[in-house]
Amino acid sequence: MEITRHGEKQETNGNVPALGHKVPDFAVTTAEGTKLTAADLKGEYTLISVVPDINTRVCSISTKTFNKSVDEFKNVHFLTVSTNTNKEQEDWCAAEGVKSMKLVSDADHNFGDAFGLYVPSNGTDARSVWILNPDDEIAYREVITEQTEEPDYSAALAYLEAHQNA
Repeated sequence: MEITRHGEKQETNGNVPALGHKVPDFAVTTAEGTKLTAADLKGEYTLISVVPDINTRVCSISTKTFNKSVDEFKNVHFLTVSTNTNKEQEDWCAAEGVKSMKLVSDADHNFGDAFGLYVPSNGTDARSVWILNPDDEIAYREVITEQTEEPDYSAALAYLEAHQNA
């Protein structure tokens, strides 16, 4: 899939899954060093914000923006996936005061590969927002074509709000 970063074309490792499709198998690493898989998220809605590098401006803004909304939703997982190491994520959270959004590492590119988001030319995953439904299906997705732009926070959160009590 083609994306741009600062207007320069880049390619991901594949095509992203379509709405309604089963969530691809993946594994990311939690701050505690354990593996989190798609199976661990089944049974509840999950918002996944994918950011290329937590230490950049737009990635930081995205994570902090979603972090502000976590407490408004019950029984919803909120994750930020980046290719940063767990240590880099931990340091960023401490510096930025982010406590509600759970950051998980895709340093081994397992998530990016599974979702067709991995950008081999720079070793990151493409910025995107995903909502997984309790039945392990992709219910919402936004892949940001120009990686320096922010996602549509309102649309993702409105989707969750509409389905929170469904």
